[in-house]
Order: sequence, then C-alpha cells, then structure tokens
Amino acid sequence: MQFGRYYEEFEVGAVYKHWPGKTVTEYDDHLFCLITMNHHPLHLDAHYAEETTDFGKNVVVGNYIYSLLLGMSVPDVSGKAIANLEVESLKHVKPTFHGDTIYGETEVLDKTPSKSKDDRGVVYVETRGYKQDGLIVCTFRRKVMVPKRSYGETRGGEQPGRPVPHE
Repeated sequence: MQFGRYYEEFEVGAVYKHWPGKTVTEYDDHLFCLITMNHHPLHLDAHYAEETTDFGKNVVVGNYIYSLLLGMSVPDVSGKAIANLEVESLKHVKPTFHGDTIYGETEVLDKTPSKSKDDRGVVYVETRGYKQDGLIVCTFRRKVMVPKRSYGETRGGEQPGRPVPHE
C-alpha cells in the first residue's frame, strides 16, 4: 500500500478520496476538547447547548474535524512529506454533531519545484470534509514540501528505516 506520494506523482487537478470515513462520537469530541483545554460548554455541556444555542445540541469542536481530515489525508498526500509549510486557509462551513460520519478528499491545486534544492518540491492542496449526506463541513488549503523520487531513493526507498527480519 502506498503511503504518501513523491513530487512526480502529484498531478494538478487530481482528487484523492480518503478512505475510510470516521463517525464522530461524543467520546471523541469530549476527549479532544479536554486534552486541548477547550472547555467551551457548546462542546461539553448538553444542557447548555439545548437551552442556549440555535443548534439545540452539542457541536463537535471544529479543530477536531480539521485534525481528523488532516490525518485522513496523510496516506494520500503527506505521508512522505519533508515538511508541512503552511495552512493558508481553514473554513468551518457547517457544524458537525455527534454521530455524523466525516469523509474527506483532497485536490491538487498546484505544484512547484524547489528553487533551492532539486530533490523536492511544494504541493498546494485543498482538503474538503463532508458529512454522510455530502454536506461540506470544513475546507482548508495548505502547502506541503514533498520529496522527489531521488530523495526517497537515497534515504531508503518506499519504507525507510524498516528493519529486515532475521533469526
């Protein structure tokens, strides 16, 4: 199974559909909120959400959805990355609720060879996250520095650092 891509393998206009999706549970949302110290009651207090918000229930914290989509994209986009250079934009388009299933896809918008090193380049992508009904909930654009094939070959090929089994 491929894990990430070399620079030469990215094509402008290509869309990678990340699989599988992930159903967001209340536990996922609350744990993420607690470990990141985001204690806003919109995410943690069902009574508060029912009584005081337009949604009438807890909303999943947006940064969890972003993190989930970023993670989903690793096998298709940044699994071989040298560096994540920037997140240009991040938009939480619609709310996500406990029980929603998130799917993601990433489109290659542009790619540029490095000006300083000939063994790498920068890939510019947009990731879209959507729910089980197809409604887009989150989008973000980022730039990722990825190696060219020559970089990978000099550092161990497809699975660098993987030991060879022996007895």
